[in-house]
Amino acid sequence: MSYLMKGVKYCSPMHKVTGTLFKAHILKNKLGIGEQQFKFSRTSSQLSSEKANSYNYVIVGAGSAGCVLANRLTEDPLSTVLLLEAGPKDTLLGSKRLMWKIHMPAALTYNLCDEKYNWYYHTTSQKHMDNRIMYWPRGRVWGGSSSLNAMVYIRGHAEDYNRWSREGAIGWDYEHCLPYFKKAQTHELGPDQYRGGNGPLYVSRGKTNHPLHHAFLEATQQAGYPFTDDMNGYQQEGFGWMDMTVHRGQRWSTASAYLHPAISRPNLSVAEKTLVTKILFQGTKSIGVEYVKNGQRKKAFASKEVILSGGAINSPQLLMLSGIGNADDLKKLGIPVVCHLPGVGQNLQDHLEVYVQQKCTKPITLYNAQKPVNMVRIGLEWLWKFTGEGATAHLESGGFIRSEPGVPHPDIQFHFLPSQVIDHGRVASTMEAYQVHVGPMRSTSVGWLKLKSTDPNDHPIIEPNYMSTERDIREFRQCVKLTREIFAQKAFEKFRGPEIQPGNDVQSDREIDAFIRQKADSAYHPSCTCKMGQLSDSTAVVDPQTKVIGIENLRVVDASIMPSVVSGNLNAPTIMIAEKAADIIKGLPSLQEKNIPVYKPKTLETQR
Repeated sequence: MSYLMKGVKYCSPMHKVTGTLFKAHILKNKLGIGEQQFKFSRTSSQLSSEKANSYNYVIVGAGSAGCVLANRLTEDPLSTVLLLEAGPKDTLLGSKRLMWKIHMPAALTYNLCDEKYNWYYHTTSQKHMDNRIMYWPRGRVWGGSSSLNAMVYIRGHAEDYNRWSREGAIGWDYEHCLPYFKKAQTHELGPDQYRGGNGPLYVSRGKTNHPLHHAFLEATQQAGYPFTDDMNGYQQEGFGWMDMTVHRGQRWSTASAYLHPAISRPNLSVAEKTLVTKILFQGTKSIGVEYVKNGQRKKAFASKEVILSGGAINSPQLLMLSGIGNADDLKKLGIPVVCHLPGVGQNLQDHLEVYVQQKCTKPITLYNAQKPVNMVRIGLEWLWKFTGEGATAHLESGGFIRSEPGVPHPDIQFHFLPSQVIDHGRVASTMEAYQVHVGPMRSTSVGWLKLKSTDPNDHPIIEPNYMSTERDIREFRQCVKLTREIFAQKAFEKFRGPEIQPGNDVQSDREIDAFIRQKADSAYHPSCTCKMGQLSDSTAVVDPQTKVIGIENLRVVDASIMPSVVSGNLNAPTIMIAEKAADIIKGLPSLQEKNIPVYKPKTLETQR
């Protein structure tokens, strides 16, 4: 609490406060000088209040990273942690069943479209995509986006992390990250060189054995692609069965995996429906946060560190609201500058994807399951036993391929679904159909976000700058062509009806490009807005220890600190980041596994 004592130089240790107040009381009685005594009383009251609201660590955001940190930092019974979350709990009266929209895997689209658990962001009008405004759901609930996502567990490629190291995130290469993926995980197939066996995050494979998943995997092999038995292990390239964060038929968010098991610890305090509005500073030293709960403005103090884990939108937004960012932009809004860090909110990266949809000639898709009477049956089975069609997100197969010769590791991802999705699931399916979600993994289009105003309730201006490079346009064109080739294979003959989307009238490059502009949407992977890098990098926001550059006692730990987006979904990497950061914060040496073999294509002269 040394930062408080600077204002009351002679008020430490605490018995001196008592003595001083006693002397002031005598002065008041004898001399009638009451004003000074009231100042001392206010100081003493302030000290008492701030001590009651002081913790070793204050974590902002109970999402994919924040829940991990809250668990790991409170493993030490002497470390006190306050975890603040803007959204509600992920249970009702302590029950997951009563919050089935979150915990039933098949119900995932409900919360993608519900502002109750969702920040419900929108981008600016995208000039390279027919001026469309894009919808960006982000979790605002215990578990964050891990309570809203499609539960796909993908780590990305080993070379993503080696690239991070080259980009300035020293110590974040694959051999230093793999051990933390493993530490987090318990895979139902058991531990090996790549999988974990003792972590809190349970990972499983799909159980539906759906004939369309089998047809898809068979078709990919007929098209000349390899089968991989673990795209998170030795060989990402190829197609296979997807890993999912589903455990015993329930979504296994970071709230389930990390927060609920730690909630009873006396050194962990958690507050929900609490909006953090500002980081508090003494000079350039972070000392706590200001927040609003039940309409009341309050403060919480951190004796060691404030840790931002709000994600790629909220973390840079809070930094800028607090005076950390581009000084020129902050001054325009009248925000006092604490530290000029022009990289805050810059380097915004995301994955775009498009749905290629085919009508199915047999009534075996999920179309019938979405009819009201069947939904009731499926829901009742899940509520009773956590089994049946409600116990999976149905994205059980997928894969990664290279877009063209010369690409060193996969840059296109596929998710296969035996159903039709329209407008993020906000519009009901209209027919028996199956689809592939497909998109490039390493887009060269980079965007930014900035404050709209000084009001913390105002969403920031989000400019992803989608499809702004010729390379992105070319890669997306390839995505459509390569998907059509897979869907044309013999394995789909007995299921294949007319193409729904793009449609048989879309054939030329120009027509495909127009289709992409009209129909591509975010894969919900915003990242990189507080990028990690070296002090010499003017665009870096945090150093490789996750500390905010130029500020004491402040860290950012979430997907925003990625130097560049990984080749895959972001939930597993975000959890890894938090696991690794927890060891850094504790002062522990990094785990490391050297010389782990990683698949490389025999030749780069061919695309497959």
